[in-house]
Amino acid sequence: MTEKFQAVVIGGGPGGYVCAIRLAQLGLKTACIESRGSLGGTCLNVGCIPSKSLLNLSEEFHNVKNLSSKGIEIGEVKLDLSKMMKNKDKAVSILTKGVEFLLKKNKVSYFKGTGSFKSKNDIIIRDDKDKKTLIQTENTIIATGSVPVSLSGVEIDEKVIVSSTGALKLQQVPKKMVVVGGGYIGLEMGSVWSRLGAEVHVVEFLDHITPGMDKEISSEFMKILKKQGISFHMQHKVEKIKKNTSGAIVSTTSNGIKKDLECDVVLISVGRKPNTEGLDLQKVGVKLDDKKRVKTDKNFKTNQENIYAIGDVISGPMLAHKAEDEGIAVAENIAGQSGHVNYDTIPGVIYTSPEVASIGKTEEQLKELNVKYKIGKFSFMANSRAKAIDDTEGFVKILADEKTDKVLGAHLIGPHAGELIGEIGVAMEFGASSEDIARTCHAHPTFSEAVKEAALSVDKRAIHS
Repeated sequence: MTEKFQAVVIGGGPGGYVCAIRLAQLGLKTACIESRGSLGGTCLNVGCIPSKSLLNLSEEFHNVKNLSSKGIEIGEVKLDLSKMMKNKDKAVSILTKGVEFLLKKNKVSYFKGTGSFKSKNDIIIRDDKDKKTLIQTENTIIATGSVPVSLSGVEIDEKVIVSSTGALKLQQVPKKMVVVGGGYIGLEMGSVWSRLGAEVHVVEFLDHITPGMDKEISSEFMKILKKQGISFHMQHKVEKIKKNTSGAIVSTTSNGIKKDLECDVVLISVGRKPNTEGLDLQKVGVKLDDKKRVKTDKNFKTNQENIYAIGDVISGPMLAHKAEDEGIAVAENIAGQSGHVNYDTIPGVIYTSPEVASIGKTEEQLKELNVKYKIGKFSFMANSRAKAIDDTEGFVKILADEKTDKVLGAHLIGPHAGELIGEIGVAMEFGASSEDIARTCHAHPTFSEAVKEAALSVDKRAIHS
């Protein structure tokens, strides 16, 4: 007998499992289908979580090697990469099993397999042994995420030519790594292997790294990464990548000048694409846009009345927390409530050292929109907590409307920037002004005082600069 559900979520990543849990909380009989064999999607399995584990461990390794300059003498520091990878895998395992427990706790039926449409109300699930299960649903939410893309003619083997997935599983530290693409993922993984001893070169087609980020922050970020030993080849186009006995050769051109970079490992980090293959969307007539993303309205509904989509398969930034918020919103909409997502207050964070965080509009965007604004900046060099622990690189930058003082955006580079951005997110969500942040008492000594001082600086009344 075919099991019937009020809602079925295809995809068990951050958007999918959160959506399924919220649907169940709202009283709907819900199922979640995941093909990977473990929940959490790219984020928990081969993305956010393992990369942050390695970022943290590699930073600790780097810091321990440099403790003598701070008066702490230790013996020779050695790297055991195998143990480090096991530590990373342990964190992934604990979290993915935790998500499975949450589905069970909320009485969500969990199906391991690949879900596809037979009709608008019938979903076929194929497990790894090609056994088929048919379930019926009143509503379906597509939350299948995204997959890495490669360059034309370049095949990723996850050994010599790797995506972020392969970069998280290298068995030894490369002598030389070339990162193709100067975005979030490439710079994070490049930082990991640089700190562990690799010579890292970043090849970027544009004249700046982290496209879409505030240019001032981007420029400062590249200066810091250069000081850390990462080399940059800007405005270079990759013409081809050829494997050889020792690794690969990355052939580039810039202004007609050719340059070859020999390396052990090439990390291809040029973006991701929606994972819509295998869903049989054509059977139910779900429309895609020109980038193969599922087309939805403001309520995440596709052109089919009972089919929705969230996360990386639709337009917008490919971020786990964006997918989570959409998952909650669409669940509430299906249940008759009024779920929504404020896309103006979705932060972006790069978890390098120092961290980089951004929310709202950049200066470049405000100029393009012809919006007049004020700027407040404060350097961590003048922050007491940062000085006390010798972690002073970077600054906080707040952009506020010239007339109303409403906070329009904020951009941070420095210690714990990914945590500090949350305060500004709350402020923006409630329409706060820079004055509101400036008049809020911040504990001393904390990194958060840099946010307060930047807010004070908007009206040129910072105390400590």
